Amino acid sequence: MKKLIVTTLLAGGCLSILYAQTTKTTPKTYKPTKTEMYRKGWIDFNKNGVKDVYEDPNAPIDARIEDLLGQMTLDEKTCQMVTLYGYQRVLKDDLPTPEWKQALWKDGIGAIDEHLNGFRQWGLPPSDNENVWPASRHAWALNEVQRFFIEETRLGIPVDFTNEGIRGVESYRATNFPTQLGIGHTWNRSLVRRIGEITGREARMLGYTNVYAPILDVGRDQRWGRYEEVYGESPYLVAELGIEMVKGMQKNHQIAATGKHFVAYSNNKGAREGMARVDPQTSPREVEMIHVYPFRRVIQEAGLLGVMSSYNDYDGIPIQGSFYWLTTRLRGEMDFKGYVVSDSDAVEYLYTKHGTAKDMKDAVRQSVEAGLNVRCTFRSPESFVEPLRELVKEGGLSEDVINDRVRDILRVKFLVGLFDTPYQTDLAGADAEVENPANEDVALQASRESIVLLKNDQQTLPLDIDHVKTIAVCGPNANEEGYALTHYGPLAVDVTTVLEGIQAKVEGKAEVLYTKGCDPVDAHWPESELIEYPLTDDEQAEIDRAVANARRADVAVVVLGGGQRTCGENKSRSSLDLPGRQQKLLQAVQATGKPVVLVLINGRPLSINWADKFVPAIVEAWYPGSKGGTAVADVLFGDYNPGGKLTVTFPKSVGQIPFNFPCKPSSQVDGGKNTGPDGNMSRVNGALYPFGYGLSYTTFEYSDLKISPTVITPNETVTVTLNVTNTGSRAGDEVVQLYTRDVVSSVTTYEKNLAGFERVHLQPGETKQVTFHLDRKQLELLNADMKWVVEPGEFVVMAAASSEDIRQTTILRVENYATRNARLEAEKPENPVTASTNPESALHVLDGDNQTFWQGNKGDYLTFALKGNPKVDEVTVTFTRDNKLPANFEIQLSGGGGQFLTVYSGTVSEYNKPHTYTFRGTTASDLRILLNDDRVGIAEVNLKLP
Repeated sequence: MKKLIVTTLLAGGCLSILYAQTTKTTPKTYKPTKTEMYRKGWIDFNKNGVKDVYEDPNAPIDARIEDLLGQMTLDEKTCQMVTLYGYQRVLKDDLPTPEWKQALWKDGIGAIDEHLNGFRQWGLPPSDNENVWPASRHAWALNEVQRFFIEETRLGIPVDFTNEGIRGVESYRATNFPTQLGIGHTWNRSLVRRIGEITGREARMLGYTNVYAPILDVGRDQRWGRYEEVYGESPYLVAELGIEMVKGMQKNHQIAATGKHFVAYSNNKGAREGMARVDPQTSPREVEMIHVYPFRRVIQEAGLLGVMSSYNDYDGIPIQGSFYWLTTRLRGEMDFKGYVVSDSDAVEYLYTKHGTAKDMKDAVRQSVEAGLNVRCTFRSPESFVEPLRELVKEGGLSEDVINDRVRDILRVKFLVGLFDTPYQTDLAGADAEVENPANEDVALQASRESIVLLKNDQQTLPLDIDHVKTIAVCGPNANEEGYALTHYGPLAVDVTTVLEGIQAKVEGKAEVLYTKGCDPVDAHWPESELIEYPLTDDEQAEIDRAVANARRADVAVVVLGGGQRTCGENKSRSSLDLPGRQQKLLQAVQATGKPVVLVLINGRPLSINWADKFVPAIVEAWYPGSKGGTAVADVLFGDYNPGGKLTVTFPKSVGQIPFNFPCKPSSQVDGGKNTGPDGNMSRVNGALYPFGYGLSYTTFEYSDLKISPTVITPNETVTVTLNVTNTGSRAGDEVVQLYTRDVVSSVTTYEKNLAGFERVHLQPGETKQVTFHLDRKQLELLNADMKWVVEPGEFVVMAAASSEDIRQTTILRVENYATRNARLEAEKPENPVTASTNPESALHVLDGDNQTFWQGNKGDYLTFALKGNPKVDEVTVTFTRDNKLPANFEIQLSGGGGQFLTVYSGTVSEYNKPHTYTFRGTTASDLRILLNDDRVGIAEVNLKLP
């Protein structure tokens, strides 16, 4: 930072002294000024000397909300419904000034976004304001802004400090993680939970209480510029990781997490963005199963407290103006309890882009009626609040609607503790927490686990440092660090590039030769994706230098891909090929005949067909964060065994798009199979690399796939187990994937559905049992009536190393409850004999063993059920009795209804041998042997039946 002046304001005095900005060292702890407001255990926000309900930490939140809402004027309510963008975005001041007492926010403000986080505008370096860094100074400055709203507004409603944070909280410095696409490739729930905890904790220590993360969009079109921000293509995976991220971020309500972008944002026509970002080309059922699914689960299972409404329309209805999406679905069906914030100009777009509102006032009315709580964009708050107030005063908008929207805002503020602990008082703790070594270790782990090994012919990798003495490194991303410093994350952290990572790894052991080789794009890009322009002399000379280095080296590492020029928000592409001159550089280096390792650093899948065919080793690193260079070097030299698996599909060509996972049966194959002039093939088929794919330096074997039970009802859970063994010579991670397929369904379903995954670490020769649990959420479909149901039938359950590498399969059968009960009843073995006493030994009389018996006393009996009401006239009985005295008994028959008639009365005096008794035959449903003496046993009974 150019000017890093550590200053502070005097923690005391009147407002005029506050604004004078007298400087001194930042204190270790923060204490507000008007000490009479800050009582023991509560804060007198409205300065009336009385503990109001909303000021009472022990009162129920709903009661606090209603008490505060009842004291608010319309001006105060409407101010809560808008965001004020921070320093050098909309707000010109870094700290409160006297003018704030006349500004709109004299009546409070809902949120202040990105205040003093260092970001100024796209393409500009971070701010050098003295209050941006260090962390303690930043936290102190946000406290001072908060103090204005608590001490200088009538009701003292604290402001919600919001910020971005999809790869670590956006600050001048903070723990820097891979971008969200890289995080997705870890397939590691516990790691994602830890990333969320760190992001939330660092945000709160810096003074933020709401972070705009995670992104719950599902990737569908690889050309889309924001592909770098999604977890992957599977709605199940996005939901599972989103749940963990939110639980981590919102741990102990340290902050609120705001998921984005709701809804159907990531499937736009031709992947177009900006003003063209409208009307995703997808069916209603696809919207529900792909795009709505993650939001529904994250809200219901993780308690997401914020949702950002997207500015696309769907089927002609702008989401921002849709009561159906923002209220009926979001609050009604999903039971969302937080607040909805608009994405950028989503409100304005109702009239400037979609044409469904006539002007700004109409757009405000539609948005608020639909369910919007807080407008958030890079415009003055007055542009929203003033028309909002006019609408209420003119009768165009009910104040009851305003009250409902403000309730949601206040609920979030109460939940995150803004009314109980509005200041971040541990200023020294901010310096100790933000970007601390333990957090950095987690970031390095995430960088390593995000890396995917795409190809490794003839064990080119890992490189043997004992035999590799000269390494040629080239490529536009070899010494690039910008991929770790994009928007929506930390801005100015120290970045280890791939070149630096390699140099550190081989220091003193090998020589590293470096030249850039080419720029990320050429002067004619992106037109050069359509028209091939000749290399300039300078371009050819730089490629020649890379070739000369490769010829001198034992191995060449070529680091290619994309960056901020080719990927990101509003940077969709028309091609997925390597941009600029990168392909020519790779081909030239490969032509030297030296072993080549291609390292990709990029934010979307690329159609690297030539590399896949001719380059022996390919490593996909995505945007691996500030520790990326270290992580890549660890993989290249075998200090870390890559275990990431693809959460996206690599098409061979943009001509195949849409080409993704999951897909409907046979939807991604086409044409013949024979190439050439005499063949019948008209287009390429199949993925370059499929969803779930990834290699390792070791091998894994799957065995003993079992499910229990094998038949369930729709509301039961099934347990799936299998063994995974490391059959190679290196320790490594395997991402075990579980897929399901509904064999016969009332509507078409996906060919494979991801239904479970687990990343396991195994030593050489080690076996671990992996357990999954399947319930209705993995088996549901949307039927013809658009109802989520689990249909009876067979499901194929597949244990796999990728979506195309199915290792073991089994069958699960689902039956409806009534059918299952009827089947079990029919299959239940009839008990042919029951006893009036000692029922556990009744079957001894039918086991053919005279040594086992049933015993009873006078009045006890055995009853035999006779199937089909046969005619009975004979029975053979073996009696037993310890005292050998004669014993009396009766044989009785029943024709049904429970009434038994005696057909034989007799006395037995010989025991332990069979005796046959005959009587007048009749049809009967039951036969009974009744004892008329005590301690008489029956060892065997044989019925003579037709």
